[in-house]
Amino acid sequence: MTDDTRQRIDALVKANDIVLFMKGTALFPQCGFSSRAVAILDHLGAPFETIDVLQDPELRAGIKDYSDWPTVPQLYVRGEFVGGSDIMMEMFESGELKQLVAGTDA
Repeated sequence: MTDDTRQRIDALVKANDIVLFMKGTALFPQCGFSSRAVAILDHLGAPFETIDVLQDPELRAGIKDYSDWPTVPQLYVRGEFVGGSDIMMEMFESGELKQLVAGTDA
C-alpha cells in the first residue's frame, strides 16, 4: 500500500465517527455481506458514512492492509476497527454494537 493510500484511509477513518468500507453503496450494496452490514447499522439508527471500495482498486486493496483484515466490509467506530459483517452481527445480537455506536460503556 502506498503512503498516499494509507493517508487517504486514515483521513476517512478519522473524519467519520462511524464509517463502513463496503462493496457498493448504502442504497445499493454489491454483496450480501455489505448489505447485512448496512442493515445492521440502519437498524441501530446510527448515522454512518459508507465508502465504496469497488470505485477505487487502491482503496480496496489498501483497506485490507490498513486493518490487517482480509475481507470487506469493514466497520470503524471513532477511529477503531470493529470488524466485518460476521463480527458486526455477533456484536449486534449481544447488544455490544448498539452500546459502541451510542458511545456508552458496557
